Amino acid sequence: MVLFEKKSFPFHKVCGEYISNEVLPFLESLGIDIAELQPARINQFLLTSPTGNALSAPLDLGGFGISRYTLDNYLANKAKKAGVKIYEQTAVQHLQFNQDKFLLQLSNGQHYETDLVIGSYGKRTNLDRQLNRRFFTKSSPYVGVKYHIKYNFPKDLIALHNFKDGYAGISAIEEDKYCFCYLTTRANLKAAGSIKNMETQILAQNPYLKAIFKEAQFLYLQPEVINEISFAPKSCVENHVLLCGDAAGLITPLCGNGMAMAMHSGKILTDHLIKFVAGEYSRSQLELAYTKSWEQSFATRLWVGRMVQSMFGRPMLTELLVSTFKHLPAGVRLLMQQTHGRPF
Repeated sequence: MVLFEKKSFPFHKVCGEYISNEVLPFLESLGIDIAELQPARINQFLLTSPTGNALSAPLDLGGFGISRYTLDNYLANKAKKAGVKIYEQTAVQHLQFNQDKFLLQLSNGQHYETDLVIGSYGKRTNLDRQLNRRFFTKSSPYVGVKYHIKYNFPKDLIALHNFKDGYAGISAIEEDKYCFCYLTTRANLKAAGSIKNMETQILAQNPYLKAIFKEAQFLYLQPEVINEISFAPKSCVENHVLLCGDAAGLITPLCGNGMAMAMHSGKILTDHLIKFVAGEYSRSQLELAYTKSWEQSFATRLWVGRMVQSMFGRPMLTELLVSTFKHLPAGVRLLMQQTHGRPF
């Protein structure tokens, strides 16, 4: 098995860095003890409206916080020890499928031929353009910003703070640090003129966020930023490329479960790939079986995520929803169940 990575491990990514405990049995089956990384253990949830109206709830399954900087590097080293060849600072610039083979053109000028290609490249890449994926042709209004911070905040709590046209999350990761990231719109950024002005003028209207910007120690000189984040429906197979993780479908950050879904989709794909390699599937049977399994596992969760996303970010509606759900704890629990899976 070969992995092409355009960057070099370790590196930071825009990500909420919270993972539902549903992934633990799968990780254990691979011989991965996540406790080695000393993650934060998280079992409480806080949601606030733009004015600071708050509701809290327990997380039935719970989760853990670990930075992508640490986790991805750890998993890459595990993969190397298992025999995976990793080419760092090497991007796939072009691919062609012909006569049941893929020919990859790499950024170092070399070519690579293979029977199977798995696209786990995240939210968006130029390969999406080459594959003529529909979502790629439509502009998305969303911008994501992430920091690591030091802050006086409970380590067992993940909080989601709403503001006009966006929301921010904070939760503990390793080494007494916290991941603080938010999703907003280009319109917010354009109106403010800069990220700093936007944080001061718009995000800080929420008193919880105002306290973070005033009291936290920000550990990045500049935040990690991404744009064109699309939550539109995608396909998990394109021109025989098998897609998983965010490349196959991106759940809204509001639901806080993208990393667990990415791991689960990788397991589902692997289960079908084993049958293909053993000769039990043809290529078309592999693609059909994987698509069916993926949709059964994630299609509803992604739809619910888009519906939830549409309800937040508008101040008056968010105030109403937070006030309502404060008196409906069963409703909060049901919503969490709809956007999270079971242990796998």
